[in-house]
Amino acid sequence: MPIKTAKTEWQDVVLICRKCSKKLKRKGFGPDQDRSLAKAMKRWLKPGKGLKATVAVVETGCFDLCPKGAVVATNARAPEKLLVIQPGTDLTEIRDSLGLRDGRRRKPDATRIDPASAS
Repeated sequence: MPIKTAKTEWQDVVLICRKCSKKLKRKGFGPDQDRSLAKAMKRWLKPGKGLKATVAVVETGCFDLCPKGAVVATNARAPEKLLVIQPGTDLTEIRDSLGLRDGRRRKPDATRIDPASAS
């Protein structure tokens, strides 16, 4: 029987420990800190759905790291780097630590333009 393939638009695959997520008594992620890390990342990144998504956020089994009061996550492109993420961590910081390319840009620092030199 031949092996079949399915094409995706995925640029990154984020793996999040399901066991760590369940151990948190309060969810702790997202703007209101009321969601699990996986749900907060999916809603914030707005990657699309299914195979047409640009980023896949997948809950997996245990990574055997088991931090107390935190969640373990990694980008599948860099499995040698496991992140231990505390509840309440800013989603932008998580995105940057995972090395995701979701098309969002950081807000540039405000720079003052002198009207005299603009002419």
